[in-house]
Amino acid sequence: MGDTKQNAPTRPEPGGRAPERRRQRRWVPAVAGWLSFLIGLHDVVGALLPEWHRRMVRLDEYVPGSVNNAARTATLVAGLLLLLLSHGLRRRKRRAWRAVVGLLAFTIVSHVVKDFALSAIVAAALLGALIYFRREFYATGDPRTRWRALWVGSFLAAASVGVGLLFIAVNRHGLVRDYSLSEQLWHVVTGLFGASGPVTFVSDRRNDLFSLILGTLGLFTAGTTAFLFLRPAEPAPSMSAEDEERIRDLLARQGTRDSLGYFSLRRDKSVIWSPTGKACVTYRVVSGVMLAGGDPIGDPEAWPGAIEAFLEEAARHAWAPAVMGCSELAAEVWCRDTGLSALELGDEAIVDVAEFSLEGRTMRNVRQMVNRVARQGYTAEVRREKDYAPEELTALWAQADAWRGTDTERGFSMALGRVGEPGDEECVVATAKNDGELHAILHFVPWGADGLSLDLMRRDRSAQPGLNDFLIVEALKAAPDLGVKRISLNFAVFRAALARGERIGAGPVLKAWRGLLIFLSRWFQIESLYKFNAKFQPEWQPRFFVYPSLNDAPRIALAALEAEAFIVWPRLRIPGLKRP
Repeated sequence: MGDTKQNAPTRPEPGGRAPERRRQRRWVPAVAGWLSFLIGLHDVVGALLPEWHRRMVRLDEYVPGSVNNAARTATLVAGLLLLLLSHGLRRRKRRAWRAVVGLLAFTIVSHVVKDFALSAIVAAALLGALIYFRREFYATGDPRTRWRALWVGSFLAAASVGVGLLFIAVNRHGLVRDYSLSEQLWHVVTGLFGASGPVTFVSDRRNDLFSLILGTLGLFTAGTTAFLFLRPAEPAPSMSAEDEERIRDLLARQGTRDSLGYFSLRRDKSVIWSPTGKACVTYRVVSGVMLAGGDPIGDPEAWPGAIEAFLEEAARHAWAPAVMGCSELAAEVWCRDTGLSALELGDEAIVDVAEFSLEGRTMRNVRQMVNRVARQGYTAEVRREKDYAPEELTALWAQADAWRGTDTERGFSMALGRVGEPGDEECVVATAKNDGELHAILHFVPWGADGLSLDLMRRDRSAQPGLNDFLIVEALKAAPDLGVKRISLNFAVFRAALARGERIGAGPVLKAWRGLLIFLSRWFQIESLYKFNAKFQPEWQPRFFVYPSLNDAPRIALAALEAEAFIVWPRLRIPGLKRP
């Protein structure tokens, strides 16, 4: 890359287009965010420790006490805001940049009036750098909901209580007497609401300062929370009915290319289209990562247009673009002229219906398991959803949810997350019953006109082992009557490493990598899924993970685990408040 291209300006292009990733200075928002965090932390601590920089040149001795107290309190609030905004600054958010510029200007004046010159110089240096690199902060705000008001309000309330307790701790020698922790906590909480508590300082000036700090923090917390809650909420982007209809049309014409195509119809995904409308990419934003799953939908010749639109949208919001589980062809298109990289993530197990047989030594374990289940009196039924009455499907789904045993539905790239809804009539349901009682369910989604892709497997944990094997074999037997020629089973992560690492002659590095995967299998079912798939002697099709750089890979991997629900963060549930 030549010098001219490296030094090119990074102003967003007309129409809101963000600069190309290769023309961005990635260190600028990172450094600016951390400096903003450090300055905010310095302001908070400095406001609580008025004698911290005793040796610095101070002007507060020439300023009336009430003005000095107000300036110190304002500096404390500004410091908390800088702490809160530093993350947005690291993500190139334009609104965060504007707010930080304003806060730094205020901080400079506050330090000159109240505090010390060195802090003002540092803040002025960062302010100048932010103005000079202003074109690096172009990202628009993320789609917001009123839940943000709850998270910000909780953070500010906790921070305000912490600030109050810290103020008492660092000024404990100036207290009238020793106060218990409960008394201190009660004083801080009541002070945030403008009331007085039991804690009293010897110095009236210290009492006035503490009351002013608590009252200001309480007002600031309440005002910020109310503003975020009352402002118009913008729901997260969703797929419209028109988008879904267009995607179904593309799947009808091009759906045979990718077994994961039907999963693009998940209701928690959004869609972005190529300029011609002949291709699209579906995605979900998780923790600042714009995560796509599978191949683009539609004509491969139109994929580059959809990919370019996807990357432009990611750059406009400063999201990290990534793709989970795309094919080799799609990985090549994604990486061509985009600066993205691809990593082989694992293999998809695909069974050819015509070639599948239970005969032979290699299928002995499966054959024995299936025969054992059949001898126990289990029977299978394989039908498309259109052959079920709506109430039957509702009952099946309710039973499947009961077997799941958790509120968390796993899956993103290879899960549909629903059964029995309009438009899904071609999906296939396989059930196993014993004496008329349901014990296992398999759900498949269409893969073009002559294929199926496994969506979910649920079974009664107390039932006969091997029911999933039994139902897969029965689905393969029934496939010809359904017009199905191939069935895609589960996705085996890092399948090649597991297979090669157990062979004679495998090197120490490969054996160590396999050992790590087996260890992680305790939580992520890596080895068990591979072995389950391998029993059916499938054809293995590689799947790839596409990402911008190694620096982004850990954050994207974490977001992918969150999207697949392998990582579930605790959430506060409030009755009557629904999260979109």
